Amino acid sequence: MRLVRLVAAVMVATAVLGAVGFAQAKLKVGFIYVGPIGDYGWSHAHNLGRLIVERDLGVETVYVESVPEGEVETYIDQLVRQGCNVIFTTSFGFMDGTLAAAQRYPNVIFAHCSGFKRAPNLATYMADFYQVYYLNGLMAGALTKTGKVGYVGAFPIPEVKRHISAFTIGVREVNPNATVHVRWIYEWFNPAAAKEATEALIAEGCDVFAFTEDSPTVVQVAAEKGFPSFGHYSPMYDFAPNHVVSGQIVHWEEIYVDFLGKVKAGEYTAKNLANVDYWWLLSQKAVELGAKSGMPVNPVFEGALKAYIVDHPVFGRISVYDLVFVRLAQMGNPGITFDPFEGPVYDRKGGLQVPAGHWMSYDALITMEWAVEGVVGPWPGEP
Repeated sequence: MRLVRLVAAVMVATAVLGAVGFAQAKLKVGFIYVGPIGDYGWSHAHNLGRLIVERDLGVETVYVESVPEGEVETYIDQLVRQGCNVIFTTSFGFMDGTLAAAQRYPNVIFAHCSGFKRAPNLATYMADFYQVYYLNGLMAGALTKTGKVGYVGAFPIPEVKRHISAFTIGVREVNPNATVHVRWIYEWFNPAAAKEATEALIAEGCDVFAFTEDSPTVVQVAAEKGFPSFGHYSPMYDFAPNHVVSGQIVHWEEIYVDFLGKVKAGEYTAKNLANVDYWWLLSQKAVELGAKSGMPVNPVFEGALKAYIVDHPVFGRISVYDLVFVRLAQMGNPGITFDPFEGPVYDRKGGLQVPAGHWMSYDALITMEWAVEGVVGPWPGEP
């Protein structure tokens, strides 16, 4: 099933009725972050998007950082008292609290990042990386010498599981016997735990690294041992210029500017958001492949990736370097012609999850609990 799911249609009549208030009122926009803005990962990237909103739209913004997921309603209350009439909550664990607050504040516009629960005044949005993780996986599979690739995971939620599986599909497309070894740290931002997990993976024989943790720790620890790695959410090239191969870079501003522009225009109101869900990928320019912006592949690794030739079932003999850019073009153009979860895809227990000729649906992706073949390590919630 082709995955082209952008902003859902909104009810024009309702939009017209509710447009005048927000179109005429001055917007004050609040952002709630799960980590510190200096984490150089998830929250840092959201905050860059906030700053671009201020610059490009001229709206007033405020933010709260390092908010425990169970306390989001308290901070929403504070932002409402401060006069915020649009509030973005930016962690999966904020979902239920945001929904409850939206019901208590029906005249405030809310948008929740990475979740799936909506209401008349609550939209959802996500700039998702699973396509980019797959591309990183292609490179990781070519660069590992031991056949063991390490992955430091934050929480075992569907988003992170989806990314690890897409990464593993890429690894094994070019290196069928390679495995991806996962260590969970149960924190979004914990450099000490990330360091310990990376060192443990190195002790297991892993020699290439990817991760979901909101600091450059994994990149730095891997570089100290001479191992390549892939950045996460923010550009991490500067932390290890000779060891960061590529990574995932997010452009939250693409969503924030679009969403708030429609609020200012009166198109989005506190009464018509129940079907508004941004699921923006490479083709919407919400995410980017790169060690840093404009550098899809670190030149330090171009030679090795060009020298690694595979007999590909679709493209014949092709270097991994060229394969990365072919796949990037297939997924980056508006008419998407490839998806990492194109069937047949089996889980690591041997079960067929995606039949041949099919793609995973949006709903299947955002609720994904199983692991693909090649993932090694604990997998809480595995069916």
